[in-house]
Parts: sequence; structure tokens; C-alpha cells
Amino acid sequence: MALNLFDQFMSPTHLGIPLIAIALTLPWILIPTPTNRYQNNRLISLQSWFIKSFTHQLLMPLNKGGHKWAMILASLMIFILTLNILGLLPYTFTPTTQLSLNMGLAVPLWLATVIIGLRNQPTAALGHLLPEGTPTPLIPILIIIETISLFIRPLALGVRLTANLTAGHLLIQLIATAVFVLLPMMPTVAILTAAVLFLLTLLEVAVAMIQAYVFVLLLSLYLQENV
Repeated sequence: MALNLFDQFMSPTHLGIPLIAIALTLPWILIPTPTNRYQNNRLISLQSWFIKSFTHQLLMPLNKGGHKWAMILASLMIFILTLNILGLLPYTFTPTTQLSLNMGLAVPLWLATVIIGLRNQPTAALGHLLPEGTPTPLIPILIIIETISLFIRPLALGVRLTANLTAGHLLIQLIATAVFVLLPMMPTVAILTAAVLFLLTLLEVAVAMIQAYVFVLLLSLYLQENV
């Protein structure tokens, strides 16, 4: 039974072709493209308003040097959000439940923020490894601890996104299985369980949105330390 539960997180293949590639390109196909018209339709206007509001909120604490990341962070937010929402549909595959994909997004972007800090302000970037006023005997220990915490950041980004989405999908499948099993035996309990399943689905939609925002927000905070 445990194997069947986790089968939904295996990358599907068809004729030897991994379908995760299609799942990764699908969000960009679904997103409407703005036109050159003076006034766009409601969907494109709503999309433009959302991107503008999100980008303004995200980049407000950053200086002008960090504003160059606006397109990268906004695109990453829309990409992860679309993948998370599409993964809640029946008979779909969620690429963001794969730790390899999340680490593939987290490590290069985190490393870029570190390299930018070392290039633009090497003294301040290295100064984060040793807080001011540290007693002399504690200096080697604190440097080691801060270095480990620095390298754990991309792992925390990837694991957080993977763990939250995986746990939500498992709960939905377990409760849905309970509804089908209880329906012929105890219809009243099955209906109550279905109500819980509906509320959990709404919660998972919120989690899908929040986790995409948290992923990009943490990247912006790492960028803020280095620009």
C-alpha cells in the first residue's frame, strides 16, 4: 500500500520519453501573452496587475542593483505557482514534488546571489560569517557554523517545497481512499470525510500559492544580503 501511495510521485514515461519535460513546458503554453493593443482583455489585465503588484512587493526592500532580478523572480514565481496548481488536478503529475527539480532551481539561484555578494562587496559578504563583537575563542566555531548554515540554504529551499507538496498530496489521496471505502458501509461518515477532503483541497490550493511565494521570497532575502 505504501508503494502505491508513492507511485504518484514517480516521473511518468511514454515510449521511453520522460513526460516531466512536457509538464515543465505546459505552464508557459497556458499563460496568455500580452498583445500590442491599447487595451487587453480581462485575463491579461488581471495577469499584468498580479505580476506588477507581486514584483513591487517583492523588490521593495531591495536597492536598485537587486531590481535587475525582477524578471527572473517574477517568472520563477509564476512557473512554480502554475506547476503547483496544475498538480492538484486529477490524473496529473506535479514536477515540484521532485527534489531534483527543486534543487535544480534553488542551487544555481542561491549560488548566483553568493557570487554577486562576493564580487560587489566581498568584505560585507565574508563579514556575515563572523558577527561583530564575537569573543576570540568562539571565532573558529562561529565561522564553521555560519558556513554550514550558508550551504544549507539551498537544501532548505528545495526540501521545504518538496515536503509541503508531497505531504499534501499524500493526505488528499489517503482521505479520498477512505471516502471510497466508507461510502458503501457508512455513508454518513463518508460524507463527513468528503467534506474534510474538500476543505483539505482548498488548503492545498493555498499551500501551493504560499510555497511558491515563500520560495521566491527567500531568494529575494538572500539577494538582499548580497546587493
